[in-house]
Amino acid sequence: MRVGEHDCLTDVAGLRAGHAALDGPGALSGTTVVLVPDGGATAGADVRGAAPGTRETDLLNPQATVQAVHAIVFSGGSAYGLAAATGVMDRLERDGQGFAVPGGVVPIVPAAVLFDLGRGGDFSARPDAALGAAAYDAAGPGPLAQGVVGAGTGAVAGGLKGGVGTAGVVLDSGHTVSALVVVNAVGSAVDAATGELLGVRSGLPGEFDDLPSPSDAAIGALREAGTPQGFSAGTATSLLLVATDATLDKAGCGRMATMAHDGLARAIRPVHTVMDGDAAFALATGTRPAPDLAATFALHAAAADVVSRAVVHAMLAAEPAGRWPSYRSLVG
Repeated sequence: MRVGEHDCLTDVAGLRAGHAALDGPGALSGTTVVLVPDGGATAGADVRGAAPGTRETDLLNPQATVQAVHAIVFSGGSAYGLAAATGVMDRLERDGQGFAVPGGVVPIVPAAVLFDLGRGGDFSARPDAALGAAAYDAAGPGPLAQGVVGAGTGAVAGGLKGGVGTAGVVLDSGHTVSALVVVNAVGSAVDAATGELLGVRSGLPGEFDDLPSPSDAAIGALREAGTPQGFSAGTATSLLLVATDATLDKAGCGRMATMAHDGLARAIRPVHTVMDGDAAFALATGTRPAPDLAATFALHAAAADVVSRAVVHAMLAAEPAGRWPSYRSLVG
C-alpha cells in the first residue's frame, strides 16, 4: 500500500469537502461538509456512543428504500448544530442534487453533531443553516485544512485541543480508502505513560518518524491537562467518516463504518462512553469494481488504520484555543 495523493479524504476521486467556522466574540464552533459526486454515493453508518446527535441515519439501514446520499455534515453546536444540514440541503436542491420525487428532488444529507456549546464563552454561538451553506460553498477537491477548523473548531480531546484530521491510502488492489475525523472526546489520544499519541503505531512507514520523544516535563504536563474536570453526559463525541472508491452496497458501507470505530478505539482511550456520542459513517463512490474477499479484508483493515492516522493528524494540527493547550504546545 502507499499513501494517497494528498493523504486526505479527497484522495477518493469525486469527493469534495469544506469547512466554515463561526466568527466573533464568544464563538468557538463550526461545520464541515463532505459532498459526493453528482447522483449520490452509497453510505452506511454505525453509532456507538451513548449520547449521539444524528440525522437521517435510519435511511442508511440496508432495509431502507433510499440507496444514495448527497452529502455528509459534521457540526458543532450539539443538537442545535443539526440545523447546518438544512443549509446544505438548500444548496443541493438549488444544484439539482437529490432523491427524485414528483415536482423536484429531496437531498439526502445524513449529519452528526458534537458538543462544544459555550466553549468560546457564548452558549448561543452555534452553527445554523447559513454556516452549513458556507461550508458547502467552500467545498472542493484536493488538500483539506486540518486542526482547529470546521466542525473541529471547538473540539477538545482528553483536556487537549482537538480538531479535524484526515488521511488516505491506496491499497495493492488499487482501491483508495480515506478518512476524516473530528476528535472531540472525553478520552485521551495520549499514552499517559510515554506521552506519545496512541494512534502513531498505525502510521505508514516514515509517517510519524520526525515526532519528538516527550520529555519527563512534557509527560507530566500532558497528564495534568488530561485529568477529567467536571464532565457530564453528552458533552463530547468524536465523528468519523471513511470513504472508498470501491463498489459497495449499504451493508458493505455499514461494515466499513464499524471498522472505523476500531480505528478510533486504537487512537483514543476510552471511547463510546456515556459522555460521548461517537458516530461513524462510510461512503462508497463505486468508481472501482467491487472487491473480492481478500480485497474486502484489506479494505476493512485500512478503514481502521486511516481513522487512527487521521486522529494523530488532528492532534498534531491542533493549536491552543481558550484554556486548552495543544499537544504540540506541550511537547514542542
